[in-house]
Amino acid sequence: MENYYNNSENEYARNDSASNIEPQVTSNQPVKQKKKGSGKVGRFFGRLALLIVSGLVFGLCAAAAFGIVNYYAPKGDDKEAAAESFDMETYKTQIERDIINRINREKDRSGDEDSVIGTISSSGEVHAVVTDVTDVVEKVMPSVVSIKNSYTATANFWGQEYSEEAEASGSGIIIGENDTELLIATNNHVIDDADKLSVKFIDGEEADANVKGADADMDIAVIAVQKDSLKGSTKDAIAIAELGDSDELKVGEPAIAIGNALGYGQSVTTGVISALDRELEVEAGEFSQGFIQTDAAINPGNSGGALLNVKGQVIGINSNKIGGSAVEGMGYAIPISKALPIIDNLKTKKTKAAVSEDNRGYLGISGRGVSSEMSEIYGFPEGVYVYEVYEGTGAESAGLRKGDVITKLEGTTIKSMENLQENLAYYEEGETVEITIERSDESGEYQSQTVELELVGRDKLPSE
Repeated sequence: MENYYNNSENEYARNDSASNIEPQVTSNQPVKQKKKGSGKVGRFFGRLALLIVSGLVFGLCAAAAFGIVNYYAPKGDDKEAAAESFDMETYKTQIERDIINRINREKDRSGDEDSVIGTISSSGEVHAVVTDVTDVVEKVMPSVVSIKNSYTATANFWGQEYSEEAEASGSGIIIGENDTELLIATNNHVIDDADKLSVKFIDGEEADANVKGADADMDIAVIAVQKDSLKGSTKDAIAIAELGDSDELKVGEPAIAIGNALGYGQSVTTGVISALDRELEVEAGEFSQGFIQTDAAINPGNSGGALLNVKGQVIGINSNKIGGSAVEGMGYAIPISKALPIIDNLKTKKTKAAVSEDNRGYLGISGRGVSSEMSEIYGFPEGVYVYEVYEGTGAESAGLRKGDVITKLEGTTIKSMENLQENLAYYEEGETVEITIERSDESGEYQSQTVELELVGRDKLPSE
């Protein structure tokens, strides 16, 4: 899927022909000829003088070095004892151990002396690496789940549309609960276009899940599992994740990723925090910043899983979508401190279950998606441009008109017509929803406003 480019340098062989050219006589004066043998005699005495001077210099340096060593070296019996007991490898090991101990005192935030140790490379650089994360994994694994997205895949061949059922895998983090639901954070692209969502817990038990809310811009979603659908043994096995503070991260500190890699089930990878506040292209032409970069492997299926520090705290939500698999050793995560305000908002939303097409509600408009490229070229806000408002619909009653741009539905960002239809799939005919629109004034400036409208059934729409 991704292209790899191997760049190699071209080597050029250069013949310096000038060095082979005999000197040319450009003067009319005769050239003086050297006496035979005069060059050899001169070279002999020159070399002899150089040899004498070099010997004197070497002797002086050796004497100075001997004096310094003799000054600092042990004397008498101590000197002989030191020579017998001195071992270079032991000496190096002692220095290395001293440096490592210093690193551990500064870098080991977990309080577990065996979880992080220092190492020294062949070049003498000191590093901190994760060596034993069993305690962290044991603590956090019960709060990480696998998510299965059952959706309908469509394709068009020669004007004929075909569709079939398909499945995609992802991960999620149990971040809380309410009286009736277990709440799980994940990526929006993990649950996007789902006909059905199911969650597998650490004990292997599965349960259906529904969407509470999603933010397409930040690629964050919260889904809910009804607690009364879970066995008592499952409730005892699972745990709620402890959230950390990604604002306190430092480049080089250990990182641990847990997720449903490739859909095979939960697995663990380790590495370090490679960089902070990365700006990346998340969609064609769309850039976002603030991401955590790590060399812990983030593969398809890891999306929505946890990036952890050595305390076992969630510091990021992994996303394979960001950066993809174009290169090796570069994975990305949404910082938890950046995601938490959005998660807290989505947790309060009404849990949505997909509605059958016969009962589904509609706004009563014809619209066109405004992409980021179109927004930049034409100056429209990004969202859904209202192209037509149908008579006798909730859109007409709410005062929508041609030229309005729908940017949010019930607080969820809308970025395309498909995105709007996907979100409306959870609302029935007759329900009232809140939408945010951008409307241009007489000067052409867009002003934001929020309206409520009642959804209508398909029978209120023009027939195709």
